[in-house]
Amino acid sequence: MKSYPKSEALYQKAIELIPGGVSRNTVFHKPHPHYVAEAKGCYVKDVDGVQRIDFANNMASLIHGHAHPAIVEAVIEQLQKGTAYTLATEAEIRLAEELHKRAPGFEKIRFVNSGTEAVMAMIKASRAFTGKPKIAKAEGAYHGTYDFAEVSQTANPFNWGDISSPNSVPVAEGTPQEVLDGVIIFPYNDIERTLAILDNHADEIACIILDPVPHRVGLLEGTHEFIEALYDWTRRNNTLLVFDEVVTFRVNYGGAQEKYRVKPDLTALGKIIGGGFPVGALAGRSEIMEVLDPWQPKLRFPHSGTFSANPITMTAGRVAMELFDQQAVDDLNNLTKKAIFQIENAIRLADVPISITGAGSMFRLHFRQVPPQTYREAYQRPAVYAVINELLDYLFYKEKLIMINTCACMFSTALTQKEVDHLSQAMLNGFRHIRPRLEELYNQIVSFP
Repeated sequence: MKSYPKSEALYQKAIELIPGGVSRNTVFHKPHPHYVAEAKGCYVKDVDGVQRIDFANNMASLIHGHAHPAIVEAVIEQLQKGTAYTLATEAEIRLAEELHKRAPGFEKIRFVNSGTEAVMAMIKASRAFTGKPKIAKAEGAYHGTYDFAEVSQTANPFNWGDISSPNSVPVAEGTPQEVLDGVIIFPYNDIERTLAILDNHADEIACIILDPVPHRVGLLEGTHEFIEALYDWTRRNNTLLVFDEVVTFRVNYGGAQEKYRVKPDLTALGKIIGGGFPVGALAGRSEIMEVLDPWQPKLRFPHSGTFSANPITMTAGRVAMELFDQQAVDDLNNLTKKAIFQIENAIRLADVPISITGAGSMFRLHFRQVPPQTYREAYQRPAVYAVINELLDYLFYKEKLIMINTCACMFSTALTQKEVDHLSQAMLNGFRHIRPRLEELYNQIVSFP
């Protein structure tokens, strides 16, 4: 592997100051992370002068890529007026107006600083509104790092239990048993088992939290039947159906929820609505959002945040969302469809057992012939994970492109057909590179075609 002396030197400094040398494990890489010098559009250049095409876009948050001129200009203008005050700003109202018009269920909106914080606020608001303590979530689904929300996001064959009654599995050591007991786990897209599980806790569940295209579960779209079955169950049991659209709001103009007949009571947002800055938001029905309203005689959910709705983020987010209009959404989704078509051709040419799932402007590769239908099918055993890492390293170092470590891509409007062509050819090269490893791996399981 080529030497990257500047990144290596920076990392040696970092490990003396920061645990593991990183503040988020997403950027951790052996033998060392790579440090950015500059980025523009869909290209990122590291401190050692290597330029790569970005198909990860900071974990799906940069819908227009890096340093979009209109966003930069608006932020600089606001920066000269100040970054945060102990007063309200019009910038907050303007972004709220932009989001309000995109989804009919966004009757009221409150801003926070991250997707994790938005989910946390959504859970607390659900408890305050219903008076119930527990939540229900899908096995394997990622909803940020709030201890209740993260339960069972890393469940594995050694601890996940029976599919008809999945265990509540901690992520961090030391998670209190009371937290685990407060989270009911169900199998995604499995109506019969899920309803049976929910029925056992009907009097305790404040909300069912659902990502309509959960990345960690396998980037599988929730079926109409599943979403409607959950919605109907919540109507019967004084429970809220709440969506985590922190990632999936990019799928359509009005988010992934746009395609469903029924709508969530609350929605957590983040990522793209910040225009490249830290952001989160909670949106939903007015009567539920009243639990946050300081005008109420009894404030059921006191909430604040030093940098919530700061004008830098609000300005960048508004410009980003205005640019991501219906035409931009359609164009990006169509480009993503072309990319998937070309990669599927590469899969056939390389003759490898790989399948693709996804929605809108995001997709994920699975090292199995048939796309997974459940989290347990999508789960990456250590041997498979090792091959995925080998492919990702090949693409990163040899083909000069960046993907998410689940072998997923999250497109930005900065990408063009030129970059898609590079991606599909790089994939073909990568598939051929790892085919011997795949053949060896799958011969242990099934006959390799």
